[in-house]
Amino acid sequence: MNQDYIKPNNWSLIEEGFEPDRVKSSESLFSLGNGAMGQRANFEEQYSGPTFQGSYIAGVYYPDKTRVGWWKNGYPEYFAKVLNAPNWIGINITIDNQPLDLFKCKSVENFRRELNMREGWYRRTFEAKLKNDIKIAVEVTRFLSLEHDELGAIEYKITALNSDTTINIQPYIDSGITNEDTNWDDKFWDSFDVKTDNDGAFIQARTMKTHFYTCTFMDAALFIDGKAIDAKARVNSSSNRVSCTFDQDVKIGQTLSVVKFGGYTVDRNHDKYELIAAAKAVLKKAWDFGFEGLLELQKKSWRAIWDMADITIEGDIQAQQAIRFNIFQLNQTYLGTDARLNIGPKGFTGEKYGGSTYWDTEAYCIPFYMATKDQHVARNLLEYRYNHLEKAIENAEKLGFANGAALYPMVTMNGEECHNEWEITFEEIHRNGAIAFAIYNYHRYTGDYSYIPQKGLEVLIAIARFWQQRATYSEQKKEYVILGVTGPNEYENNVNNNWYTNYIARWCIEYTLENIARVKSEFDSDYTRIMHKAKLSEAEMKKWKAVADNIYFPYSEEHQVYLQQEGFLDKEMVTADQLDPQKRPINQYWSWDRILRSPYIKQADVLQGLYFFEDHFSQEELKRHFNFYEPYTVHESSLSPCVHCVLAAKIGRVDEAYTFYLRTSRLDLDDYNKEVHEGLHITSMAGTWMSIVEGFGGLRVRDNTLTFNPCIPGQWNSFSFKINFRGQILKVLVSHADTRFELEGKESLEMVVNGKQLTIEPNNLVTIS
Repeated sequence: MNQDYIKPNNWSLIEEGFEPDRVKSSESLFSLGNGAMGQRANFEEQYSGPTFQGSYIAGVYYPDKTRVGWWKNGYPEYFAKVLNAPNWIGINITIDNQPLDLFKCKSVENFRRELNMREGWYRRTFEAKLKNDIKIAVEVTRFLSLEHDELGAIEYKITALNSDTTINIQPYIDSGITNEDTNWDDKFWDSFDVKTDNDGAFIQARTMKTHFYTCTFMDAALFIDGKAIDAKARVNSSSNRVSCTFDQDVKIGQTLSVVKFGGYTVDRNHDKYELIAAAKAVLKKAWDFGFEGLLELQKKSWRAIWDMADITIEGDIQAQQAIRFNIFQLNQTYLGTDARLNIGPKGFTGEKYGGSTYWDTEAYCIPFYMATKDQHVARNLLEYRYNHLEKAIENAEKLGFANGAALYPMVTMNGEECHNEWEITFEEIHRNGAIAFAIYNYHRYTGDYSYIPQKGLEVLIAIARFWQQRATYSEQKKEYVILGVTGPNEYENNVNNNWYTNYIARWCIEYTLENIARVKSEFDSDYTRIMHKAKLSEAEMKKWKAVADNIYFPYSEEHQVYLQQEGFLDKEMVTADQLDPQKRPINQYWSWDRILRSPYIKQADVLQGLYFFEDHFSQEELKRHFNFYEPYTVHESSLSPCVHCVLAAKIGRVDEAYTFYLRTSRLDLDDYNKEVHEGLHITSMAGTWMSIVEGFGGLRVRDNTLTFNPCIPGQWNSFSFKINFRGQILKVLVSHADTRFELEGKESLEMVVNGKQLTIEPNNLVTIS
């Protein structure tokens, strides 16, 4: 834990007291999103202190030309960057000619932020004394509408506390913005049209190179003590900015407020020549509802989400706040309504990782969305990869692979690889395995096999082709090896025979062959179509099987464990508890050379494989590998603690599982990795959900049957969650005394709980002691 200023609360994040050193962290933590756009919790008024300005539009990016010191053949030509979009939230305030700037005020008192996760709004209140000694009270409420996802709303209230005053309010939109993260300081936006009329203000801008067309819009109205006033604005515009300035006399005790509606229309959803017309339609709808009407609609939308997705924890307020924060941010980032989109590791909270799609989606996010939404949302995520199959084949061709072999990108916006670190782009090939595993996981959980003959098998064939070509036959070992890779543990590069990579390569080939046989038997027309399209022969499949049947796995007879890679035991095996806690995370203090020579594991690697393929190993094998690798794991990837939590719970180490749960769930709230100012770790938040549902809930699907082996941390009185399993809603409540199941639906459900079979009927409560 590296920060501790967020107040414990079941449903809200609350910060009290104004500390400029915390502003950038809070901008991340209090971020807003609605699946289509999002923004950091920047102040609406001007602020001259340290800040990270960020507003983002889903699916809008820029191909920033790769910048490296030594170009290597096969490098991606660009790194995709999520773009800081034009700013629509700005409202500059001047009090008797003195600008309101919290960094320069004489005093700021009673400062409070609240992110209400139950209802989906963000509020900031404070009292400020300006340099001219005028005191004001401010209350600002902001939200991004879930129902109308091109629209955001702000209500900014100012109360004169110690004198009559003249307040100048200047709502504006601005497209003259830059990215924090850029390789060449390129200009990302071309603003080509600025307009104002009685319906609002509009800036049309397009991205350079990618030519996404956008319209940023706003409209505003003034109120005194809640009553609308007919205030005339002075309009000022330039090539990339429009402001509407209101001057209003305010008596002591009176409250002046401005309601501002704004947002974006984008050519992904509208004709690029009709963006202003679309924006005007959004604004009309906003004024028809009004601020309070839209806020009530927002509360209703979030009630529907929480009704299905909420996890309750009784007896541990920090654990409760944390899981709701994670669930809230996942839903702010991706709602499954647009199959063209995916889940970026930072969501709408920052620019790191480029806002692109990683293997995190398949390994961590799909289980969350399958269980808390429905199978169609999860299937959209699978189809996102199917739609990129041709690009994945092109990616492999650039590296010398042939015959339709596919290497899915480590980082992508449109299917092309756009990560420019060689040890990732060329070597972290295990990502192919996660793509295949997600297909398996989807079928296992939903029971929907139709995706495989319709689309999934084509993906599996292309991945199997890659693994067969990537493997090399070792005359010395008389087995197939996979050389020069980086596993999930990115503190190791260019290693030979990473166990996880080799294991998932074998599994991919075997799973593909199994499904080819099933599709041939049960879906004759699909089989014929796919074989014709893929030009797959029996001879080629024999080559695949030769690799799968004879692949090498490094193993230590002394420790009775699979080795992370060849040579792992040649390191100086000093456990992580011997590290200086003041020099953590090590990637912020050590040279890369020192990290690579160390035994320290950034995130679950062998244990990632045991998590995926738990039923391939005995309980004793799981314990032995956990006991061996956990002491060397530093958990400096956000994706690590959740896997360790699930496995610790599985092997009966509930106290350790609880510690891992707190780390994964409060990773950003407590800033474990000293980087929350850069944005949140959105995709790993799905791992927090896994920690409870799969870890403490013990949920698995085995032999086509839902199974539970629940346990509960001593710090909790009880916990509960819901899952959507094959169209039926199952509520699970676990306490120290018993576990209770309640089924919503029309059909009975067969389950296994603690090894015993039971049948639960709809609308009945079943209690297992």
